[in-house]
Amino acid sequence: MKPGLRVALLGCGVVGTEVVRLLNEQAADLAARVGTPLELAGIAVRRPERVREGVDRSLLTTDAQALVTRDDVDIVIEVIGGIEPARTLMLEAMKSGKSVITANKALLAEDGATLFAAAREYGADLYYEASVAGAIPLLRPLRESLVGDHVNRVLGIVNGTTNYILDQMDTNGAGFNEALEEAQALGYAEADPTADVEGFDAAAKAAILAQLAFHTPVTAANVHREGITEVSAADVAGAQGMDCVVKLLAICERVPSKDGRNGRGVSVRVYPAMIPRSHPLASVREAYNAVFVEAESAGSLMFYGAGAGGAPTASAVLGDLVAVARNVAGGTPGPVEVTYAKLPVLPMGETVTRYYIQLDVADEAGVLATVAEEFARHDVSIQAVRQVGMGEEAQLVVVTHRAPDAALSATVEGLRGLEIVREVASVMRVEGDV
Repeated sequence: MKPGLRVALLGCGVVGTEVVRLLNEQAADLAARVGTPLELAGIAVRRPERVREGVDRSLLTTDAQALVTRDDVDIVIEVIGGIEPARTLMLEAMKSGKSVITANKALLAEDGATLFAAAREYGADLYYEASVAGAIPLLRPLRESLVGDHVNRVLGIVNGTTNYILDQMDTNGAGFNEALEEAQALGYAEADPTADVEGFDAAAKAAILAQLAFHTPVTAANVHREGITEVSAADVAGAQGMDCVVKLLAICERVPSKDGRNGRGVSVRVYPAMIPRSHPLASVREAYNAVFVEAESAGSLMFYGAGAGGAPTASAVLGDLVAVARNVAGGTPGPVEVTYAKLPVLPMGETVTRYYIQLDVADEAGVLATVAEEFARHDVSIQAVRQVGMGEEAQLVVVTHRAPDAALSATVEGLRGLEIVREVASVMRVEGDV
């Protein structure tokens, strides 16, 4: 067996502690799989006095800069998160000839281009399977298995916290705040859940998925983002009335040009939407993740599993570590991201989608005709309509055909200005065949 490879770990929180545990428990198996032993050279932490079960305190250091540039370190694992100092440390590691493994979705979504360029310049590996969907093997299939195919769409649930909340609202009738408190009590949601419930976490993951799938530069700033804080009991009840369920979806799709060629651009967005209960994503419960990938030759592929948590994320990190260690031991770097396509990311207004709209209207003759006229004025076709009388008022539910989002949004604003419309009670996008 060849001489061992030494690994530096940046961060030793929930994920980092699990990485250490797996490295220790599976040392013999990992050495056999790589062809050489893997040894922890050091662990950079901010608070070395903190008790970390199963972690050798002699490995702890507060000098992360010195650790990543040490001559006896071969591979660096970054699980501290955030933008800085993670970016600087990873760049320093690659500049020093080290390959890097990261779970940092926020950094990859904001400035992945800089990291990929550094990997190319210094001949280093940069692997990041753990940055999206936890233990689910998703990025490597996009990066390697499907690299010879033409991916048209990636659609999925990539945030376990929001999926748990929406699942509780649907199955148990819980309100948003009640479901959020339960998610926090179970450890699915942070004390400050903003990144999850406002869609920032899912948007970062969508940017990473789109960049890989379409070989085009995409950052989190390019992603249209809507969270779930405005999802109401009325929205959930409306979905149930249509035999649908509400999910926070990340959608990345290639938009063909008008002549049918795949060259106009890409659409990348995150928002809550109704999907039919017959759709496989509708059955994804609690804090699980699931992603569909649609490719021209491979067809539809579904990836499902635990999307977060210390052990699942550490599993993905260890998978990357084995791959990178094999490359380092063999002297052959792995694949580097190529964004040759440089397709434009289209604004949300140009995205073609469908709406579910619930209106409280006056219960009088001509209401339906007036509402239909407003839809026609914006060139939006109605697929289905249902009206229920309630004394002097009525409830009108409209589901549209596919139309540009800008036209649908303008229609909603027009409806709000109609005298016969007391309230636009619910507006939600619809995905799938309803």
